[in-house]
Amino acid sequence: MKRVNNLFEKVIDTENLSLALHNAAKGKYHYREVKNIIKNPLPYIYALHEVLAAESFKNGKYHIFKRQMGKKERVIYRLPFYPDRVLHHALVQVLEPIWMQVLIHQTYSTIPKRGVHGGLKHLKRDLLKCETTYCLKLDIEKFYPSVNNAILLDILSRKIKDKRLMELLTVIVNSAEGIPIGNYISQWFGNMYLAYFDHYVKENLKCRYYYRYCDDLVLLSDSKETLFMWLESIRTYLKNELKLSLKDNYQIFPVSARGIDFLGYRFFKGYTLVRKSIVKQMKNRINSEKSMSSYYGWLIHADSYRLLKKYFSDKPYAQRFVA
Repeated sequence: MKRVNNLFEKVIDTENLSLALHNAAKGKYHYREVKNIIKNPLPYIYALHEVLAAESFKNGKYHIFKRQMGKKERVIYRLPFYPDRVLHHALVQVLEPIWMQVLIHQTYSTIPKRGVHGGLKHLKRDLLKCETTYCLKLDIEKFYPSVNNAILLDILSRKIKDKRLMELLTVIVNSAEGIPIGNYISQWFGNMYLAYFDHYVKENLKCRYYYRYCDDLVLLSDSKETLFMWLESIRTYLKNELKLSLKDNYQIFPVSARGIDFLGYRFFKGYTLVRKSIVKQMKNRINSEKSMSSYYGWLIHADSYRLLKKYFSDKPYAQRFVA
């Protein structure tokens, strides 16, 4: 796969940095730091350009805290808006089209115009086929903290030939052990860490029906024996190539018996339900109009007529779906 050079100058270009600053600021204009910079952005853009051009950028200090996300407590790493988060946007703006060349179509997390509903569409379609009788569902043990920095940098260098850009990425990657949850660029690093593993599953194992959202994996087949064989091959690859391990809670089961719990839905052949925990959350937030409109977005992609009729029949934006 061809490596790309002459990227560093594109990243530090003042137009790219200006766009990055405004993209990083979206939805954050109420923060004092952001508000002060947006008032007069040019000195900040040129100052960041000079630091990067002199190759003297140093990663900011992380503010580390814990946050409950669903059933899990996550350790969050937050960097200053300027210059770190602005720089992350500048990097992704240049590198996204290059990294997209490596990622398979069945990777959904962070990917523009895919996301949850991209995976939902593909899995619903494929479950109508006769070859998708059995499911292997698994996820990776403590994925983000377990990422090996040296391996990540090696993977990034497979597409990036530019020495100065790799030195800059090295500063960012080595700023913490593993991939810190909270950085804008972290999900892209996570996708790239597993990108060649995805190709291994599709091309070496010949798994036609494979789907990944972050570190949650689903494989479908018409044979339990094939799924068990793939499970052992995946376990070996992750251990030897990426220094990762699987959680012990992997499952191999017939799709018709219980459905596939993935992307916030439960998938069966011919119909799809919203995960029970999401419905429970919705019922607890029934008085929040903002929350309810968000849950409406979940329900309309599933077979949820009764829920739509019960909770959204009086909503003007929902009339055409629940008439």
